[in-house]
Amino acid sequence: MSGLRAQRRIERAERRRAKRRNVMAFAASAVVAVGTVTGVLSAAAGEGDHRNSARPQTSRTPVPGPLPARPSPSATPSAQASVPASRTAAPARPSLSRPASKRAEPSPGRPTREPSARTPSSPPGAAALYRHPESQVLDWVRANRDDPRHPLIKNRIADQPAAVWFAAYNPGAVTAQVRSVTSAAATAGRIPVLVPYAIPDRDCGGASQGGAPDLAAYDDWIGDFAAGLGGGEVIVILEPDSIALSDCLSDGERQARFASLARAGRTLHAANPRAKVYFDAGHSGWHPAGKQAAALRAAGARSNSDGIFTNVSNFHRTADEAAYARRVLAALGGPAGLGAVIDTSRNGNGPPAGGQWCDPAGRALGRAPTTRTGEARVDAYLWIKLPGESDGCKGAAGTFTPDYAYQLAGGD
Repeated sequence: MSGLRAQRRIERAERRRAKRRNVMAFAASAVVAVGTVTGVLSAAAGEGDHRNSARPQTSRTPVPGPLPARPSPSATPSAQASVPASRTAAPARPSLSRPASKRAEPSPGRPTREPSARTPSSPPGAAALYRHPESQVLDWVRANRDDPRHPLIKNRIADQPAAVWFAAYNPGAVTAQVRSVTSAAATAGRIPVLVPYAIPDRDCGGASQGGAPDLAAYDDWIGDFAAGLGGGEVIVILEPDSIALSDCLSDGERQARFASLARAGRTLHAANPRAKVYFDAGHSGWHPAGKQAAALRAAGARSNSDGIFTNVSNFHRTADEAAYARRVLAALGGPAGLGAVIDTSRNGNGPPAGGQWCDPAGRALGRAPTTRTGEARVDAYLWIKLPGESDGCKGAAGTFTPDYAYQLAGGD
């Protein structure tokens, strides 16, 4: 019997790998080292271009993490030390790839159906967004005061608030890491933007693979993450691409992931009722609004979120994203208070021609981060991707590249 079970595990693993190859056949990927950052572009028939995104691998004190619009850990750290002054405290464990034979099903006894609708709280308040005091761009600004590019990069990029990424599966450390950010933000009277990025099968097992070893471990990690949220206002961008990039999973695996995301939303709200939790809606050039809304509904977004996020690390225009977000929210249904946040970090000139994704020329910074958008059902414009951190063409992927930052800041 043990031999038969082993053979079945091998066959299941082969089927999963074949399915991933079919999904990723539409993608062109560029993988680079330096903390492991990958940019990937894919277009599924009838759904437009995918998106690129370089994402940080947690490795030191919390800093705004990179992200071009598709999941990829980057060299930029997210949240690593419990004390911001120390870059060596609480070292992160490396992200773990999950063996194909150990995919998790929903934990026994945990709900997989969406509960009755939770009435979301009001959108984020008027307090300014939080800028963490450590990042690659700030390192460059401090070290290059005489550089002629310094004033523009400092004023237009380094002085802006950006998201803080938590991209390592690091049980036992993440609570203090989150608390170091939220407590500093609360002291400053500002709202931090946090990005948990540790879902199992991250990036469909592709170049950005990693995260928790299974969904039970992820549930525990999210519980640890939530324990650091404190009691102040905080914005949580829950697992970029976890919903929009879930077609590579089997029906059962997708259902299990969505149930885990629903649990994550409940856990985050229970830990801090003032937390605003947003679920993944891809972007306007990816899935049709109706399809994305159906997936969000299956993930419990109506009851367990405060809304959706779009355009993470991509270049789609703010007006297009706002219109798309409203279509998704209308199709999603649920409480009228659900809103959207949009990543505006690099979309000032809109998307490049021909689906380019790797540090495309002619891009510009988008609208400055704010919770006062003036747009119906749009709660905030955020910089989730930190401008100037390369996708891998103008510089090493995930590293701050001053020439690229200067071009974005100048709109060149």
